[in-house]
Parts: sequence; C-alpha cells; structure tokens
Amino acid sequence: MTSGTAEFSQALKPRVLLDSRSLPLPAVRRIQESWLAALEKHALLWLAPRAPSCIGSDHLTMLGMVAQLGAGACFALARWNKHALLGVILCLALNWLGDSLDGTLARVRQHLRPRYGFYVDHMVDSFGALALMGGLACSGYMHPWIAIGLLIAFLMLSIQSYLATHTLGEFRLSFWRFGPTELRLLLAAGNLTLLWKPRVHLLGGYYKLFDAGGVIGLAGMTLMLVSFTAQNTVRLYREERISN
Repeated sequence: MTSGTAEFSQALKPRVLLDSRSLPLPAVRRIQESWLAALEKHALLWLAPRAPSCIGSDHLTMLGMVAQLGAGACFALARWNKHALLGVILCLALNWLGDSLDGTLARVRQHLRPRYGFYVDHMVDSFGALALMGGLACSGYMHPWIAIGLLIAFLMLSIQSYLATHTLGEFRLSFWRFGPTELRLLLAAGNLTLLWKPRVHLLGGYYKLFDAGGVIGLAGMTLMLVSFTAQNTVRLYREERISN
C-alpha cells in the first residue's frame, strides 16, 4: 500500500504534469462522409479567408453556442407563439456558421490548438444539445420523454465517438451519411412544416409531427449506437488479441 502511494505521489510531481500538458494530441483521422460534406467544405474554405481579422475562432464558437441556446429558447416560446419557430431556423443557421467555421478558420490562419479546440467544442455541443432538447420538451410540439430520449441518445453517441477517437485514432463527424448539417436542415424543414401541419396521419392515427419524427430519429440513433459500438468492439478485440 505504501509503495503504491509513493508511486502515485511520484506521478503527480509538477514537472511531470507540466511535461504531460505539453504533449500534442495523437494523430487523429477525421471521418466526414455526410451527404453535404463536400459542398460544406467548399463553402467554409471560401468563407474562412474572407472573415474579418477581428473575428477569431473563439468568437465563432461563442456564436454557435449562443445560437443553439437561442434555438432552445425559441422552441420554448413557440408554446405561446408558433412564429417563434422561425427564430429557431435563424438560430440554426447562425449555429451552423459558428460551429462549422471556427475550426476551418483556425486551420486557415494556422492558429491551431487541438486539445483546447476539441475539449471546448464538444462541451459547447453538449450544453447546446441540452438547451435544444430542453426547449423542445417545453414547446408542446414534442412529448418531453421523447425529447429526453433524443438527448440521451445524442450524449451516448457522443461518448461513443470520443472513446473511438481515443482508442482508434478516428474521430467520426457523421454516421450513415448524416452529420450535424443534415440534422439542422431536417429540423429547419420540420419547423416550417409545423407552421401549417403540426399533426400527421400515421398508422391509422394522428400524432404530433415532432413526436413521430422524434421516435423515428430516436430509433435511428439507437441503431447507430448499437452498430458502431459492436463494430468498434470487434475491431479492438481483433487488434488486441491475447496470445496463448
């Protein structure tokens, strides 16, 4: 017990901690295979060099976070005024700009901070997802339990992605050709539809549009989670076989 404590204390020497903080992230392969990936990359590479010098990546990250918080607030306000759904669409557009352009701007300007960017971006995404699903749960357009289920599925997929980044050196930005941009567009289209048709006829009954869409989305995210978890588990098992 004493030797274990000594080893632990040795590992916590300030010099060792300082050296570990200076280490770069291992090489990580970004996997982006969404339907709109090529078009989005072209747009971002056009926008980044034209961004004013007074605007940095942190400003864009903040814009993306505030916009997603705004989208959640607009969903909540839509409970009393359906035209707040139009505010959600505007916020989603601003969220795309901030969330997608911040990394591209850093790479174009060679202002790379990989560990900082990775940590901050994904914590911002988590808080943003909480705000968005919270707003939907309060909106009256989606049952709260469906919104909670979507939030849990999103966070589980995020955990899976971060673990794969660490263990496999692959950071997946899309699943089955769907990425954040495609999801934003689907959500925007759903908002426009809500303005004139908030309920749909399905399987012999009438349901809220976002309840039906949420259940379908939840089923798809669950399948993605199970599929990629099984795939990565088998891959890691094969790569780290125990020889007899």
